Amino acid sequence: MRTITLLLLVALAAVAASHISRRRRSKQGLLVRSKRRWVLSTIELQEEAKGPFPMEISRMFNNMSGTNHEFRISGMGVDIEPLDVFFINPDNGTVYARRAIDREQYRKPFHIKFDIYDKTNNQRLDKELAFDVEVKDINDNAPKFSSQVMTADIKENTPEGYLSVQLQANDTDLENTINTKITMSVIGQKPAEPKIHLKQIDNRMGQLTFQGCFDYDKIKKYEVTVQAKDHGIPPLSSTALVILNIVDTNTHPPKFKEKQYQGAVNESAIKDNVLRVAVEDKDTPKTPAWRAKYFFIKGNEDGNYKIETDPVTNEGILSVIKGKDYERTTLTTLKIGVENEEPLWVCKNKATNNPPPDTAEITMKVIDVNDPPEFKGNPTNVYLKEEEPPGKVLYTPTVVDVDSVVSQIRYVLLEDPADWVTINPTTGQITSKQKMDRESPFLNGTNIYKVFIGAIDNDEPPATGTGTVLIHLADINDNVPHLVNKGVIMCGNKVNKVMVPAKDRDIHPFSGPFSFSLGENDKNLEQLWKLEPAFGEVGGLVSRKTVAYGNYSVPLVILDQQNMEGRDTLEVMVCDCGTKDVCRDKLPLSSSLGPAGIGLIFAGLLLFLLLLLLFMCQCGTEFKHLPMVPEEGNQTLIKYNQEGGGSECKAEPLLLTPTHSVAVTDGLKQGTQQMTQMSPVMAQNMDMYNTINPNLASLGMQRRDTVKSYGDQNMYSTWTANRTSTYQGSSSRYNRSVSLRSNHHISDHIDRRLYMIDRNHVDQPVYQPYKYAYEGQGSKCQSLDRLSLSNLGDDVTFLNDLGPKFKTLGGICHQTIQEKNIQI
Repeated sequence: MRTITLLLLVALAAVAASHISRRRRSKQGLLVRSKRRWVLSTIELQEEAKGPFPMEISRMFNNMSGTNHEFRISGMGVDIEPLDVFFINPDNGTVYARRAIDREQYRKPFHIKFDIYDKTNNQRLDKELAFDVEVKDINDNAPKFSSQVMTADIKENTPEGYLSVQLQANDTDLENTINTKITMSVIGQKPAEPKIHLKQIDNRMGQLTFQGCFDYDKIKKYEVTVQAKDHGIPPLSSTALVILNIVDTNTHPPKFKEKQYQGAVNESAIKDNVLRVAVEDKDTPKTPAWRAKYFFIKGNEDGNYKIETDPVTNEGILSVIKGKDYERTTLTTLKIGVENEEPLWVCKNKATNNPPPDTAEITMKVIDVNDPPEFKGNPTNVYLKEEEPPGKVLYTPTVVDVDSVVSQIRYVLLEDPADWVTINPTTGQITSKQKMDRESPFLNGTNIYKVFIGAIDNDEPPATGTGTVLIHLADINDNVPHLVNKGVIMCGNKVNKVMVPAKDRDIHPFSGPFSFSLGENDKNLEQLWKLEPAFGEVGGLVSRKTVAYGNYSVPLVILDQQNMEGRDTLEVMVCDCGTKDVCRDKLPLSSSLGPAGIGLIFAGLLLFLLLLLLFMCQCGTEFKHLPMVPEEGNQTLIKYNQEGGGSECKAEPLLLTPTHSVAVTDGLKQGTQQMTQMSPVMAQNMDMYNTINPNLASLGMQRRDTVKSYGDQNMYSTWTANRTSTYQGSSSRYNRSVSLRSNHHISDHIDRRLYMIDRNHVDQPVYQPYKYAYEGQGSKCQSLDRLSLSNLGDDVTFLNDLGPKFKTLGGICHQTIQEKNIQI
């Protein structure tokens, strides 16, 4: 039968090759009939064959063979993994296997190709023959469980039947054969009871079952050995161990340690932890099977007691939650029961029904104490209209006290949040002392005002009874309607109407719906706005025409149902909201800069640079370093702050010679000066100084010139100016001293004066006046250089040798402030 199957496979391969060959020839327009010339004997290969190797497995024949032919083989097992399993004799076509093959390692058939070639020219003599070689399976693998050791937790109260343990086995031999047919069973267990079995679900799955009951107190762990066995020849098998851990459950009911308990409680007292009761339970502590639940069976019909469980000790804690009346009850007998959080479970083999819960009795004694007075009809309702005049009697209580004399009871106000009432301490009569407002926040949005009063007896110790008086206030029309929101936003780009809700603190019929109207008889207002709707809880303000963006104040009159008038002003902001419902921020003046703007900026910069260059060419001055005074040790010029280069305008030096004295008088200064001869230009500049500040109303100045001889042509002149000025009640005195140095045969007159800018700094008193140094020799070109003056005593005789090219005045000045007294 096997040989016939192989021959059929060869025939099918030949037919397929012939069909492909005919299709190719049809494309060339030729139809040639060919005959298969390959002959293949049976190829049989058994898994794990014993050899000897190499072992002949088949022989190939081809009628194209001759003296120069050569058989070749390729494919899986030859030049494809696994390599070098098969080879062929090139001369006679005998196929050999070099070693045994494990079918489970290579489950796919071996695809092998056969060819015949001419040795002389290495040309193929016939078409290729392809053949699949399958390895015959043997039973060389035993079935195995998915795990060799399995652990499961089984509750003690698991009912008889299936256990929550499933087993799975697998066999790697050829499927759907006897080699992979598996039978599972239990071959052993420790301990032996209850009996555990294995029920097989299918060829690969099984589940454990048991008969009887587990007892955690006796056995806490079971070890079950299971087996999986196949039906091959010979049959193979394997085992696994299943460990069952028994989990304790509620199999023992709790029992009271004592059957009788006694306790005592004061009359009307509320107290926790009055009494404790204890139980014992054999189940595992701190589990639901051990935790106790206590409950009342009898004696607590009025709900005076409660019993809870202590989570640590498992004791029952008895508490009084509602006081007992000694006059009614002196002893109370409570019957209580106990059970576990987890229901009790009893094996059916031991009992048919669960036992009843254990019980105990508690006898509680009520101790008589002074009972507080008791108000009849508590709480009491009183009805009153709001805003009624004070002095009205609202309520007179009726009090009973079984332990005291009622006439000796005194009454007090315990709670009167608005201070609206008074109480008579003897009779307890409550009287209003102020008008009551129903809309007061003390009513918490209701129409009921609560007053709590107390009745104190004269026993020892005194007891206090409390009563509640509920004052119901009826509404009157004492509130005018008003707007809910004083300001609204009208999105002018989308709507011309806004809704205006109104509110009245009164209730119906003294509140809405309301009537809305414009508040002033103003035609301009009526031409701009109208109300639509003008009646209801909400009115509508409509702009009759397009209004400009801005803020508008619209006076409104609101009438309630009783025509009580309320006047209010609505602030309307009309703006552009964009796509939202609020005004959007103002857009910047320019959000982008176009090419024209950029061009203007560059043109302005170029023009500024051109003007700056022109100014530098016309007014530029070459600055030179002055030679150092010989007496100075550091041989460095003293640095001063100069804001800019000096002007190119030339000022002639002042030539001072002691000639005569001149009296000068004008509208600004009055003084006597001893003068020297000077050049005309410098004299003109000196006169300009005399009129430097014509705006001051009163100014007194004295100037004294002193000319001294020092060397050949070195002259000094010292100017001392005293000035007193008054401006809005403020006075200042300045003493200034300036040293002048002559050059060019007589002196170079360096006139440096300090001018104080007189201003009234009322808005910004922090910014006090600053002192500035005025540098120059009365030149027509004014300089604003601010200098830090150096030491006045420096030797500047080297200035005599600078020559006529010295264009600007050089020198080192020292500012000496002799006296400063400024009052602003």
